[in-house]
Amino acid sequence: MLEEPSSADAAAAVGDIARRAKVASRALATATRTTKDAALVAMADALLAARDAILAANAADVTRGRTRGMAEGLVDRLTLTDTRIEGIAAALRELAALPDPVGEVVRGSTLPNGLRLRQVRVPMGVVGMIYETRPNVTVDAAGLALKSGNAVILRGGTAAARSNEAIVSVLRAALAAEGLPADLVQSIDAWGRGGSIALMHARGLVDVLVPRGGADLIRTVVREASVPVIETGVGNCHLYVDAGADVAQAIAILLNGKTQRVGVCNALETLLVHRDAADEFLPPALAALAAAGVTVHGDERALASVPAGAPAVAATDEDWATEYLSLDIAVRVVDDLDAALEHIRTWSSGHTEVICTRDLASADRFVAEVDSAAVMVNASSRFTDGGQLGLGAEIGISTQKLHARGPMGLAELTTTKWVVHGDGHVRP
Repeated sequence: MLEEPSSADAAAAVGDIARRAKVASRALATATRTTKDAALVAMADALLAARDAILAANAADVTRGRTRGMAEGLVDRLTLTDTRIEGIAAALRELAALPDPVGEVVRGSTLPNGLRLRQVRVPMGVVGMIYETRPNVTVDAAGLALKSGNAVILRGGTAAARSNEAIVSVLRAALAAEGLPADLVQSIDAWGRGGSIALMHARGLVDVLVPRGGADLIRTVVREASVPVIETGVGNCHLYVDAGADVAQAIAILLNGKTQRVGVCNALETLLVHRDAADEFLPPALAALAAAGVTVHGDERALASVPAGAPAVAATDEDWATEYLSLDIAVRVVDDLDAALEHIRTWSSGHTEVICTRDLASADRFVAEVDSAAVMVNASSRFTDGGQLGLGAEIGISTQKLHARGPMGLAELTTTKWVVHGDGHVRP
C-alpha cells in the first residue's frame, strides 16, 4: 500500500499546482469564443478516441469498489459505459454551442455627469472541485471551466482514481494540441487527503471551491475551507401527490424520479400523498414501486396499502431525513397541502420538490411556499440538471442562496466587474 504523502509535501505540491493554474487562466482572459469552442470540441473528440483506455481504467475502479462493498447506487455513479462516454462528449459539444458568458453586460447606464457604466461578466479565475465517485464530473467541470474562462483543479477521490487519471490525461493533451495551456485542467488526486486539505486552505490561489458528493464531504469542506465555497447539497427530494391528481401521470413521475437512477441527488426519496388521494393512488403506485424492487418505509396509513409480500418497513424520523441513494423510499399520507408543506419545511435539504396536481391554487401555493432550489409542477425531479434545463453540463446543484442556486452552469462560474469610462472625470 502506498504511503500517504506528508501534509507539508501535499501543501507545497497543491500550492505549485494552483500557481500554475492561475498563470494558465490568464491565457483565457483574452481567448476568443472560437478558441474555447474549438478546444471543447477537441476534448470531446479525444474522449471518444480514448474510450477503450478510459473504460479499462473505469472497470478497474468499479471492480475495486465492489470488492470493498461499495453500495450499488454509488457503483452506478462510478460506472462509465460507451453510452455514458458518448453522452459526456455530447455535453462538451453542447457547451461549445452555448453563448460565451464572459463579457456579457449584466447592466449598464450613463450617469448624468457623463460617466458610462457597465457591469460585465468575468471569470472567477481558478475553480477547485472536491467530489466523490463521479468520473463524469471530471469532464463536466473541465468543460464548464474552460468555456467560462477558468482554470480548474480537481480532487476526484480514490474510488474513481484510475478513471479520473485517464480522463485528465486525455483532456490535458487535447488542450495542448489546441494551443492552450494543459494546466487549465489539473488533478491533485495523487496527493490524497492532504491534497484536499491543502486545496481547502489555498486562499488567494484558488478563487472558489465547489464540493460535490455526500453530506459528510460537503459539511467537511464548508466547515474547514478558508477558500470561498459554493455549497452543493444532498438531495432529500419530495413528491407530493395532491387530491385529485392524475393518477397515471403521478405514478409515471414517481417511478421516473425514484427508479431511473437511484444514486443521483435529484432522485426522489420521499412520497407524500393527500389523504383524499390515498385510496385511489397508493395501491397502484406502491404496486409499481414493488415491481421495481423498491422498499417502502411508510407510516401506518401508507403501509396499509402495500401489496402483500412487497418489501416494506415502518418509517421513523430518520427515514424522513434520509437521502437513500438506493431502491428505498419514505412514504407518508398527509391530511392536506398544509401538512405536506410543513413536512417539506421540516425535512427537505432544499434541493428539489415536486407537486402533482390539477389544482392551480395548490400549484401556486406549493411554488410560493417551498423554499428549495428547484420546484417542479407535474414534472419529474430528474429535470433538476444543467443539461436538462438547457444550461449544458453543470458543476453541481447549489442549495445555498448566495451567488448561485440550483444547477450551476456557465453563468454561475463567473463573477462581475464594473467598467467605468470617463473623460477626465474627478469626484467633486
